[in-house]
Amino acid sequence: MPNIRQVYLLLFSLYWAQGLPVGFMTHALPVILRAQGVSLAHIGGFGLLMLPWAIKIFWAPFVDRVALSRLGQYRSWIIPTQLCSVTILVILSFFPIHALDQPSYLLIFFGLLLFMNLTGATQDIATDALAVNLLKSDQQHWGNTIQVIGSRLGFIVGGGAVLWCLDWLHWQATFLILALLVFLNTLPVLLFQEPIHAKVQTAHDQPTRSIFKTITAYLDYFKSSSELKAWLLVLVSFKIADGLSGPLLKPLMVDMGLSFSQIGIYITMLGAVAALAGAGIAGVLLKYIARPTALITFSWLKILSLLGYVCLAFIYEHGYQMSPLWLYLVNAFEDACSAMLLVVMLTLIMHYSRKQFAGTDFTFQVSIMATVSGSLYMVSGILGDVLGYYFYLMIIVIVGMFTLIPIYSWKQMKFIKKH
Repeated sequence: MPNIRQVYLLLFSLYWAQGLPVGFMTHALPVILRAQGVSLAHIGGFGLLMLPWAIKIFWAPFVDRVALSRLGQYRSWIIPTQLCSVTILVILSFFPIHALDQPSYLLIFFGLLLFMNLTGATQDIATDALAVNLLKSDQQHWGNTIQVIGSRLGFIVGGGAVLWCLDWLHWQATFLILALLVFLNTLPVLLFQEPIHAKVQTAHDQPTRSIFKTITAYLDYFKSSSELKAWLLVLVSFKIADGLSGPLLKPLMVDMGLSFSQIGIYITMLGAVAALAGAGIAGVLLKYIARPTALITFSWLKILSLLGYVCLAFIYEHGYQMSPLWLYLVNAFEDACSAMLLVVMLTLIMHYSRKQFAGTDFTFQVSIMATVSGSLYMVSGILGDVLGYYFYLMIIVIVGMFTLIPIYSWKQMKFIKKH
């Protein structure tokens, strides 16, 4: 069994590599599109790029059951998908970015990004499964803290640094650097010796079932007790506020007059640094406070951060003058709160994942949140265009308060079970 420092380094490198391309698509791409005059509705439509993250549950059972080579159950998936991402980033570096106004180029560009998300989502299944199998219960909160820190660092580079570089460095060099970083973060998994996991099922020792039956079986697990049923409602409601607000926050910054460099450095990068701090704080606090208490506390902080955006939208729509510093502070606070919330949520998801179905159970829970968030992401751009920033963000805050009800209900179920 590898030592825990080696495991933490491995997970950090994998989640950082995963965050690099995702950071570009979620942070840099909406800003680039908005700067070119693309409507909020169309920016919301780019949420389809994240579809593989929402539907990865359909192939998660195969990652759990089938090893592609002798590299190891999960390394045999991680290494090829990592190298695939490197290849796509190299191809994108040669893409004529100024030709995106032509439908044929736009379609090819969209297809490449979609395929990169497909490989990234598959790598995520295998990485999450590897983490569940390698981390003990008292190590899970640190493992997920490292996961959030690694992915946020990827967002800093893939989102903020890309925007900053595009102001002074050309497209090809920027993407070749991204490809190099993903490759360097592949080295730890290449050198890692994966242990044999207990009770890992393969295609040879279990009859192949249809996808529908496989998913139904996993749904039965999450309906097997009152606590798990309550937890399922938490998963469904958890990302509603994020999904509704996602397409609005970065375009709001553009409309308020911030440049690429300002958004790249002071919004995306500074926000990601704040998220790193938030993840670290959450990791420490989870040693001293119960996970349900942490989930509720961090959820209220998240709602408070969205209220900050409501204030920004009110100031913008009423034509008042304001220092950009306030935008940076609100964004940093929201990113820190989101990271704290994500650490405790992923720790709980890992808690409810069975080791023999690690990839599937973890993926199933994350996919529920991604499906809800992605679906609302596409709709919310249209609503934002119709209602305006201020009124729509106020509605999101109210909805966010209602999403706390399933969390309180789940906490009560855990209390009843314990006593």
